[in-house]
Amino acid sequence: MTTDNQIKYGKLVPVMLCFFAMGFVDLVGIASNYVKADLNLSDAEANIFPSLVFFWFLIFSVPTGVLMNRIGRKRTVLLSLIVTFASLLLPLFGDSYGIMLCSFSLLGIGNALMQTSLNPLLSNIIAGDKLASSLTFGQFVKAIASFLAPYIAMWGATQAIPEFGMGWRVLFPIYMAIAVIAILWLGATPIEEEVPDKASGFSSCLKLLSSPFILLCFIGIMCHVGIDVGTNTTAPKILMERLGMPLDDAGFATSLYFIFRTLGCLSGAVILQKVASKPFLGISVACMLAAMVLLFVSADLTVIYIAIALIGFGNSNVFSIVFSQALLAVPDKKNEISGLMIMGLFGGTVFPLLMGFASDAVGQSGAVAVMTAGVIYLIIYMFKLKR
Repeated sequence: MTTDNQIKYGKLVPVMLCFFAMGFVDLVGIASNYVKADLNLSDAEANIFPSLVFFWFLIFSVPTGVLMNRIGRKRTVLLSLIVTFASLLLPLFGDSYGIMLCSFSLLGIGNALMQTSLNPLLSNIIAGDKLASSLTFGQFVKAIASFLAPYIAMWGATQAIPEFGMGWRVLFPIYMAIAVIAILWLGATPIEEEVPDKASGFSSCLKLLSSPFILLCFIGIMCHVGIDVGTNTTAPKILMERLGMPLDDAGFATSLYFIFRTLGCLSGAVILQKVASKPFLGISVACMLAAMVLLFVSADLTVIYIAIALIGFGNSNVFSIVFSQALLAVPDKKNEISGLMIMGLFGGTVFPLLMGFASDAVGQSGAVAVMTAGVIYLIIYMFKLKR
C-alpha cells in the first residue's frame, strides 16, 4: 500500500509543477504595465496584451479536446509546456511591441492547451472523492506562480536580484527554466490513460448555447475571467493614478489580489462541502460589489487594498461554481460542456479591451465600471441557480 502511494505521489509532483507553469499566464498583468511604461503606450494599447492572451481560448479549447483524443493527455500537456517555453524565450531578445505581441500570443496558446488537458490528466492519477481536493490544491499551486510574478519583475526592475541587464524581464528566463524542468520531469513520468471518449466538435458545443441556462453559465465564465484579468491588470494602474505610486511599488496590488484569491480558493473548498452553491455565490458576489463601490469612491491606500482583497476572495470560487452547475445541468454531455466553458475564458479578451477604452476616456474609474457590469451579471446569474 505504501509503495502504491509512493508511486502515486511520485506522479503527482511533476503534474503539480505543471499547475505552477499554468500560473505563468498571469504574469501578463504586471508585464503589460511594464511594457506600457517602457514603450509609452496608452491603456488601450497596453490592454491588447492580456486580451491577446485570452483570445486563443476561443480558438484552441475545443480543438485541444480533439487533439487529446489523438495523442493523449500527457503529450498534450507536454506540447503546451513547449509552447509556453517558446513564449518565455522570446522576451530575452528584447521588449519591442512586436516581440511582446508574439510572446503573449504563444503564452495564451500554450495556456489554452494546458487548461484543457491538465485537469483531465490529473484524474488519471487521483480519482474518486479526492479528485476535487487535488484540483483545488492544483489551483493553489498555480496561484503561487501568479502572485510571485509581480515580485520577481519588481526585484528585477530595482536590481534587487541579479538581472543580467534585463531589468523586469528577468521574470521570463526564471519561469522558462521552471518550464524546462516541468517538460523533462513530466516526460520521464509514466502515466496510464484510459481509452479516450469520442471527440467533440465546434458544432456540438455551440448547439448547447441554445439552452438558456448553459448560455447564462457561458457568459458567467466570461464575466469571472474578465474581472480576474481586469483586476490583475488595473489594480496597479489605480494606485499609480490616484496616489502617484511608482509601478515597482504598485505591482504589490496584483500580488495582493492573487494572495486573497488563493486563500478564497482553499477556504471555498471547505465551505462548499457544507454550504450550497447559491448562498456561497451570493456571499462571493457581495464581496465583489462592495469592492467596486470602494474603488469608485476612495483614493485611500488602505481602502483600495481592502477592495482588491475583496475581489480576490470573492472571485476565487466563481469558476468552480459556474462550471459545476453547467455540468449538473447536462450530465450526459460533459465533454461538450467542458469545452464550451473553457471557451468562456475568452472573457479575458473582451473585458481588458473594453476597460482600456473606458480608462483612456475617463480614467481608471471607467475600467472599474466595466468590471462592475460583470459583477452585476453574476448577481443576476446567482438568482437563476436552483441550488
